Amino acid sequence: MKRRVFIALLSGATAAWPLHVRAQRPAMPVIGYLGIGSHDTEAPLAAFRQGLSEAGYAEGQNVRIDYRWAKGNSQRFPALAAELVMLKVDVILTTGGTLAAIAAKRATATIPIVFTAVGDPVEEGVVDSLARPGGNVTGLSITLPDLVGKWLELLNEAVPGSSRVALLFKPDTMADRVREVRLKAADASARALGLELQVFEARGPQDFDEVFSDMSKARAGALVVWPTPIFQLERRRLADLAAEHRLPAVFQSRSHVEAGGLMSYGAYLPDLNRRAAIYVAKILKGTKPSDLPVEQPTKFELVINLKTAKALGIIVPPTLLARADEVIE
Repeated sequence: MKRRVFIALLSGATAAWPLHVRAQRPAMPVIGYLGIGSHDTEAPLAAFRQGLSEAGYAEGQNVRIDYRWAKGNSQRFPALAAELVMLKVDVILTTGGTLAAIAAKRATATIPIVFTAVGDPVEEGVVDSLARPGGNVTGLSITLPDLVGKWLELLNEAVPGSSRVALLFKPDTMADRVREVRLKAADASARALGLELQVFEARGPQDFDEVFSDMSKARAGALVVWPTPIFQLERRRLADLAAEHRLPAVFQSRSHVEAGGLMSYGAYLPDLNRRAAIYVAKILKGTKPSDLPVEQPTKFELVINLKTAKALGIIVPPTLLARADEVIE
């Protein structure tokens, strides 16, 4: 064989070899990430990536994540969920509360879905039960039934002279029957403490100014903010409005306190998002969503902002400070 012909044959075989090897490699799994905010504002993202790392996955190396961001508009969830289904991702993670989880569930009955930040996934129609979620959906609940009572107790202890407490609520985050049950339970908790609960609704940031003005007119002395992803995105504005109207406010997430709110008590969110990543990893490795029970929070934290307390003229009782997991000064 002539030298030039041999070199040409060898070159052709060498060029073809990587293509053959690539054809034998399994496709990189793809996670569809359905978030309420944007890449820059999504608080759960860091903890989620940490959980993936603990499970042996690194974005861009052995797993790909396709992001879809609602940018604060929960009405975009159905269209964004449909996009992820069309991309044929291997699993969908939702971090936009109940509305995101329901949008994903309606978009597909086959692609596994893991949700976070859903209050009561059974009552809100996301899963059949906590122990046996059924279908293609599972995840992590963010609240427990008695949390509103706990928030009211904390406010009553920190601001004992406030007999009227405002409850800020986003009405379209759950079904009417669920909302009615929760509000009745919250009112019962308030009455047990000798408090009058006043409910105020805000569907989005455009309602905040008017709602806080209404709170002042109603002479509310303190504020409970019912958690929802939109309120999480707007945490700094909510903290500023509470300060402007001199309303001591309690929230579920520490990020609200870091933004200037008075207190927070609730699930430790980084742990929930890390555990959500573990669920996603298990599904990628072959576990069925129906075999993964919905987890409820097990780790809670109390955070108090003393700087905000001083600005409001509140002297936080030493007994309350002693129970805090963190005090911001």
